[in-house]
Amino acid sequence: MVNSSTQKTRRMVGLSILTALVIVLQFIAEYIRISGVPITLTLVPIVVGCALYGMRGGAWLGGVFGVVVWIMSIAGIDLTGALLWNLNPFYTTLICVGKGVAAGVAAAALYGAVERRSRIGAVLSAAVVSPVVNTGLFILGVFVFFRSTLEGWAADDGAPSVVYFIIFGLCGINFVVELALNLVLSSGIERIIRYRKGSAEQ
Repeated sequence: MVNSSTQKTRRMVGLSILTALVIVLQFIAEYIRISGVPITLTLVPIVVGCALYGMRGGAWLGGVFGVVVWIMSIAGIDLTGALLWNLNPFYTTLICVGKGVAAGVAAAALYGAVERRSRIGAVLSAAVVSPVVNTGLFILGVFVFFRSTLEGWAADDGAPSVVYFIIFGLCGINFVVELALNLVLSSGIERIIRYRKGSAEQ
């Protein structure tokens, strides 16, 4: 058994590594686009963090993800975020940071609820709920706070309706890719979690 000091050190090192991964992957993702929208790659380390470090770890990593997106929006790197930032900085901040934290917390909560029955089931559940919450809250935020802008984007795109534009133009394809990526990597995530938890108990 390891003492509490060693456990705290391992937790700090583990969270630091995952935090760095979230930051790097989010910047890389900006250059991997489908239909002009970047793919979110950071959900994988967030799921790992949720499993290893619980609700606080998930909230922290999700928050880091949200802050990175927020900074990229201000800097004009994330083009969609930049457009929203120019329209309303407060609502853009709320959406960016809020959806990230919520995705981390939701993944951690679901993982904790399912882990007792099946670890791989817990990983799959967290891998599904994380992109669902992230994308869902983004759509909800834009729809509530920037509805007129969203309607304008749909009209400019020639979409028959706002819902059609959201599904096939703004987020739909990206969401499917993010979800598929999480599910494909779930087996590897489960192995990482099993190894880390096993080493922590020694």
